[in-house]
Amino acid sequence: MKHAPKKNSVLSSVFLSREGAKPIEIHRRMKVQYGDACLSLQQVYEWTMKFMNGISSVTDSPRPGQAHRVVTPEAIAAVEVIVKGNRRITVNEIAAHLDMSHGSAHHIVRDKKI
Repeated sequence: MKHAPKKNSVLSSVFLSREGAKPIEIHRRMKVQYGDACLSLQQVYEWTMKFMNGISSVTDSPRPGQAHRVVTPEAIAAVEVIVKGNRRITVNEIAAHLDMSHGSAHHIVRDKKI
């Protein structure tokens, strides 16, 4: 097994650190198992410190400034009304009319097959 997705590598480092292994030993063991696909030594140190300080999740939490989609049932219905009224309207025009991003308008038109 040579493929080590980040989440699995982090979980491995957490498990080993809870057993009392030091970050350098964790990295050495992961390097043997996963080769170059494992976390760097710095990442092992960082994750070990996070879990020693009480972080209990390996998933990303929302960050300030991270994009939020405006894809609500109301937005989808509004796009449907606009598109049914003018089949030649552009995504940019839809976005401007509904005060949403181009990406959100494009997502609604493409994924909802409007």
